[in-house]
Amino acid sequence: MVNARDAIEDVGEIRIVTEGLSLTGPMERDRATVPPGDYVSVKVIDTGTGISADKLTKVFEPFYTTKRVGEGTGLGLSTAYGIIKQTGGYIFVDSTPGEGTCFTLLFRAFKSEAVKAAAAPEASKQSAKHADGVVLLVEDEAPVRAFASRALQLRGYTVLEAESGEQALEVLEDPDLHVDIFVTDVVMPGMDGPTWVRKALETRSGVRVIFVSGYAEEHFGDDQARIPNSVFLPKPFSLSELTRTVQDA
Repeated sequence: MVNARDAIEDVGEIRIVTEGLSLTGPMERDRATVPPGDYVSVKVIDTGTGISADKLTKVFEPFYTTKRVGEGTGLGLSTAYGIIKQTGGYIFVDSTPGEGTCFTLLFRAFKSEAVKAAAAPEASKQSAKHADGVVLLVEDEAPVRAFASRALQLRGYTVLEAESGEQALEVLEDPDLHVDIFVTDVVMPGMDGPTWVRKALETRSGVRVIFVSGYAEEHFGDDQARIPNSVFLPKPFSLSELTRTVQDA
């Protein structure tokens, strides 16, 4: 939705279309093979500027962006791609320059009877994993921050959000505020993750830290090594990977 909005320069339209899709045979597209079966299709369609053919094959690559410098990190679509693939789904893109773009998401459809049958054991499994604690989540990309915040709240955590290192330090100025874990992106505009965390730990030395990044861990390994009680979670990550890392931190 954010990319669709940004692609519209003046006045335009964004539509979300959902429908059931039954495949009687395999569907091959973009080096992917979708097996036969019932699916739920979700399409996000915009009437923006569109994407040229030579760029379409790169839109899901980490750090690739068609936006101007400072307007995007190039991680939004790669993160979405990773999440969708890890749930067993598929994502495809069609675009015509000057006319707009359509992202199609396919997810396996489940019959209500199967969902009901699985509900009881799944509910007990989730309750067993229910946790508590206060997490300060620092991420400059709003869609990624919203996904991570929702995932942690569903596990029982109280989540405080900040879109920058500077804002995170402002939140921590409250001496009565208790925080158990910092979850922070590494590369952000302004103050980066390791920098603001080091400042915060000067007065909150016992807080555990999870660094999140699309870069390989070795790119900032020395910074992380100097920060106690810190671990690394690579992007893109799934909901279960995020919550498990927070629980184990």
